[in-house]
Amino acid sequence: MSSTTPIHRAPDSPAVRQALALAGVFQAASLVDELARTGQVDTRAWDTLIEATVDTNPPSFEAIYGGHPNNLRRGLETLEALVGRKQANPVVLRYGFSLLMLMNKLRTNNAMMDSLGQKLTRIQGQAEHFGSTHENVVASLGEAYQETLSTFKTRIVVQGDPSLLQSRMMPERVRACLMGGIRFGLLWHQQGGRRWKLVFQRKALRRALDSLS
Repeated sequence: MSSTTPIHRAPDSPAVRQALALAGVFQAASLVDELARTGQVDTRAWDTLIEATVDTNPPSFEAIYGGHPNNLRRGLETLEALVGRKQANPVVLRYGFSLLMLMNKLRTNNAMMDSLGQKLTRIQGQAEHFGSTHENVVASLGEAYQETLSTFKTRIVVQGDPSLLQSRMMPERVRACLMGGIRFGLLWHQQGGRRWKLVFQRKALRRALDSLS
């Protein structure tokens, strides 16, 4: 994303912030599905996800996703399916909810949180040298995911074209996406997001999506 992209400040509403953070989770889920099936990925959605993951100390909430909700449009569209306004892709929804479950496991594991934080700090230095989406950075994100979140008994099993999933850099790109989903999942929790709210407070999520459309 260009450094000259204007910052569109989101309404100072917990529901809107939760919606934006949750959109990041489901954007990651959508990109994992796209990578696994086609080997390609939407550049803007990918760049937003990876840059948010390597920037461990953003100056503001809006800076995390590049300042414009359209950078999370892919995820916001998935949330429209989550609240019943569009047809849902069950695979993407499964990945998204699995990411939230993994995030909760990570959040209560202080040793893993510390280890992951140290890894991401090193990766941020790498990103400053090579650029956030350089394959060395993507490979490091994938390795960090594999060494931490992949060690939980509960894992995310990715469905797709086996030949694509085994191609060069594809496992790393998929894991980097999953790491991005975890990053936005933690952000969602920090903003007050909870799984039960997705069941009992769907009207609030719909209103937040309306304000971002």
